[in-house]
This record gives sequence, C-alpha cells and structure tokens, in this order.
Amino acid sequence: MKFVMNTGRTIRQGKFIEAKMKSGYGAETSTCYMHPIDLMEVGIEEGDHVLLTTEVGSVVLHVVAEINQPPGGIFVPLGPYANYIIPSGTHGTGMPDFKDIHVSLVPTEEPVVTTRDLITSLGGVCYED
Repeated sequence: MKFVMNTGRTIRQGKFIEAKMKSGYGAETSTCYMHPIDLMEVGIEEGDHVLLTTEVGSVVLHVVAEINQPPGGIFVPLGPYANYIIPSGTHGTGMPDFKDIHVSLVPTEEPVVTTRDLITSLGGVCYED
C-alpha cells in the first residue's frame, strides 16, 4: 500500500539522545506509527514488522497503532532508520525533505536490524558500545 511518511522528534526519543547506539534509542527510532484503520486494511497488528520503501531504499520497522495519526499517513521518528530512506535532494535549500515522503508499505517477517547494523551496512563506524 502507498502511504505518506512524515518524520520528526518524539519525547521518548529525547530520553536516549545521549546514547544513540543503545537499544532504547534504536527501539524508538525503528517504529512506524499508523492509524488503527490502516493497520486493519494492511492486515497487520501492532508489533508486526513492515517494509517501508522509497525511491532510495527500504527499511524494516515495527508498527505501533496511533489513533492521532491521520489515515493514509505514517510517522517515523527522525533517526537512522528514517534517514536511510529519505531522498537526499534538497531543492537548493541544503536540507532534505523530512515531510510528505511517498512510501510503499508491505508486511514482512524480516527482522528490524539494530542501529549498529544499519549504520555499518552503509559503511559507517560506530564508536559507542
């Protein structure tokens, strides 16, 4: 199914800002918030995994039902998982679009990779343990 993804910061994410390689930050930023009706239409339940795909890549996230999320839209906290699939074009502003990103979403049995594995898959180096 097609959805519109928006990103932003969450309060829970702020609790882990000094420990971005720890599991709490990874769990928060690897979440896809969806309206409960959309969950039913896709045929998934809260806690299931979905594969989000944009024009630049795909990432697996776990789903949380959020009644305040508009139907047809999803929210992914800013962080390594959202950044992995956000197109790099800036329209001359120097800042990529973090809102109104068109994504396709399908249920998957694939696991959500750790933040460390996601970053190193791109050639990044993790300094925290």
